[in-house]
Amino acid sequence: MRIRLHRDIQRLDKSIVSLGTLVEERFRMAVKAIEFRDTDLATRVVEGDLEIDQREVDLEEECLKILALHQPVADQLRYIVAILKMNNDLERIGDLAVNIAKSVPLIARRSDLQNFFDYSSMAERVQEMLEESLDALVNRDLNLAYQVCAQDDEVDIMKRAMQAQFATQVCNNPVDMEPMIELFLVSRHLERIADHATNIAEDVIYMISGAIHRHRGRDYEDIE
Repeated sequence: MRIRLHRDIQRLDKSIVSLGTLVEERFRMAVKAIEFRDTDLATRVVEGDLEIDQREVDLEEECLKILALHQPVADQLRYIVAILKMNNDLERIGDLAVNIAKSVPLIARRSDLQNFFDYSSMAERVQEMLEESLDALVNRDLNLAYQVCAQDDEVDIMKRAMQAQFATQVCNNPVDMEPMIELFLVSRHLERIADHATNIAEDVIYMISGAIHRHRGRDYEDIE
């Protein structure tokens, strides 16, 4: 029975990594679609959401089956609980990538509209956070997981800067409200993806150490 549990957990590990890789790819596609006003690429992201949703459901059922059949305890139980939570965060990242992609057609139609918001730095940082949170999972890297958590505040600062920029542009260009709102919403979606990447990193911390890191401050500079 223990051997079968070990094999089921190994299969679960492959499933969550596979889902993470897929979600990361779709997010990168959505960012590229916004950057290049690529409606075809945006459509591919939207149409691919069903695959992510189905994988999320399958993985959850796999976790529940292991819990029911094997009644794991200690580290194995903690691992499965963490996987369930990561599974949900990855599905939400997929949804947010779709939200970004859905903004592309309206923004692309307004070729006369200046792109008031430069997403490059923010999108790059969020992509790094997602990639590093998944690397922390694959490598069981506690220090890397803490580093991801430490980056969340920086993304929040970027989002607040865009809020101020948005308020200024609305006053100066009231006729461009709808596409400008879509542009601004992209920054909100990016900020939420960073939050979910942070959640994944916090679940890696819980998986490895048993420490519940959510809603708790930490001096990340002390992590070697």
